[in-house]
Amino acid sequence: MAVRQALGRGLQLGRELLLRFTGKPGRAYGLGRPGPAAGCVRGERPGWAAGPGAEPRRVGLGLPNRLRFFRQSVAGLAARLQRQFVVRAWGCAGPCGRAAFLALGLGLGLIEEKQAESRRAVSACQEIQAIFTQKSKPGPDPLETRRWQGFRLEEYLIGQSIGKGCSAAVYEATMPTLPQNLEVTKSTGSLPGRGPGTSAPGEEQEQALGAPAFPLAIKMMWNISAGSSSEAILNTMSQELVPASRVALAGEYGAVTYRKSKRGPKQLAPHPNIIRVLRAFTSSVPLLPGALVDYPDVLPPRLHPEGLGHGRTLFLVMKNYPCTLRQYLRVNTPSPRLATMMMLQLLEGVDHLVQQGIAHRDLKSDNILVELDPDGCPWLVIADFGCCLADESIGLQLPFSSWYVDRGGNGCLMAPEVSTARPGPRAVIDYSKADAWAVGAIAYEIFGLVNPFYSQGKAHLESRSYQEAQLPALPESVPPDVRQLVRALLQREASKRPSARVAANVLHLSLWGEQILALKNLKLDKMVGWLLQQSAATLLANRLTEKCCVETKMKMLFLANLECETLCQAALLLCSWRAAL
Repeated sequence: MAVRQALGRGLQLGRELLLRFTGKPGRAYGLGRPGPAAGCVRGERPGWAAGPGAEPRRVGLGLPNRLRFFRQSVAGLAARLQRQFVVRAWGCAGPCGRAAFLALGLGLGLIEEKQAESRRAVSACQEIQAIFTQKSKPGPDPLETRRWQGFRLEEYLIGQSIGKGCSAAVYEATMPTLPQNLEVTKSTGSLPGRGPGTSAPGEEQEQALGAPAFPLAIKMMWNISAGSSSEAILNTMSQELVPASRVALAGEYGAVTYRKSKRGPKQLAPHPNIIRVLRAFTSSVPLLPGALVDYPDVLPPRLHPEGLGHGRTLFLVMKNYPCTLRQYLRVNTPSPRLATMMMLQLLEGVDHLVQQGIAHRDLKSDNILVELDPDGCPWLVIADFGCCLADESIGLQLPFSSWYVDRGGNGCLMAPEVSTARPGPRAVIDYSKADAWAVGAIAYEIFGLVNPFYSQGKAHLESRSYQEAQLPALPESVPPDVRQLVRALLQREASKRPSARVAANVLHLSLWGEQILALKNLKLDKMVGWLLQQSAATLLANRLTEKCCVETKMKMLFLANLECETLCQAALLLCSWRAAL
């Protein structure tokens, strides 16, 4: 369709040029080879400054000169086409043949000019992306100075319980040999890993006496059916190891798995909005604080006579975070702008998973951890990969041959294409936009409402059967762009849903791109100029502050994931929404 339109436009412009430059149609026009345009340096594209990624600038071609150059180029192309085809095929070398191929050449010229503009934009985006990819890496590993330590449970000092889920319990921990100046995650006045207002008795007194802080968290998996051998445990619980670092897998896991030449789980590249497992190892199940009260049934019989658990299980060591997203929202009401940035962080994390061919499949506010920057702004991290899809052989396309196939956890926030799937010999579930749908549902909680897929009574919606018209409206204080995006993410048909990357770009442009969105005629060259301005401002802000704030981090992530095509899709989506208002 684009070629047909361009050639049609070329025919129209060709007729106009015939009349404008000759006074009557039918004469021969500039059939010689065109030379360089006036004012152009040899080797430089006429009308544009040279240099990859440079902001386009005109180099002094006036309107008559530009028309003359373009007319000569197109006429030369038309003449060559005419000589090659018209005389041989039609036996017609007259004015009608030249006019027809002038239109063809002009149409091709318009296409080529648009392609050149697109190539310049793609090149600029790639250069900006290369710069910020190196600057958007996650923070340092708290155990970086203890590279070959931390693979035994005895090396840790374990504190109080942080929480428990359906498959594990989490405890605060530290290593007595950690350096004293190790940065501890900023908390909201509570014990790390607990919600605000849940400080342990005597905590302030212990800290005043110089007791060690707990910058780490240890997750002890409950082993009911994996057996007691290290190999069986690591294979059965391999999904938990997807966000593990290379160092984490260099100990027992590497010795067990790679010694037997077995493929391990898909490994996730690090990302600031995704948890990192710092160490992974198996050990005997200890009797930890609160175990006999909180989870007696999963303990081994040696610790509890009625326990059903095996004596050995998997332990995961991670950074300790102050609270979960659910706990944070219970006592905090973020402003609309801050809530938008929180939603944006989730989309950035989900996009990273999709790019790596991984689906989380259990996104909920309990599985999202929060820490605070120096200004008290929340930074979100996606955790708990026990239900994830991370198979090298199938990617995000899960064969659904029977009801026994695991579709993931948390049925309430299961995307419609997953919850309504029916098994069959050729049935496949596409998870490429399932996590993005879950982010749209969680957005209700972030903006201060009850998640409609959790609510009770008439307001309750089920992903299997809801209609878009039933979705509750977000508060008027939420920006219109964000309201439109949430509804778009919750479209029942995945094909109508924006990808996580496009959705993230929509929020980036809505937050920081009003200058470019306000233009009546948005062009790629203008977009590139704005991107260069954003890059310079972000680099300067990052250098001026000792610790990067959330807003600067998000801008750096945006520039590190810059793609011309998805950015243009987001801009067009925003413009269409605003035009419809």
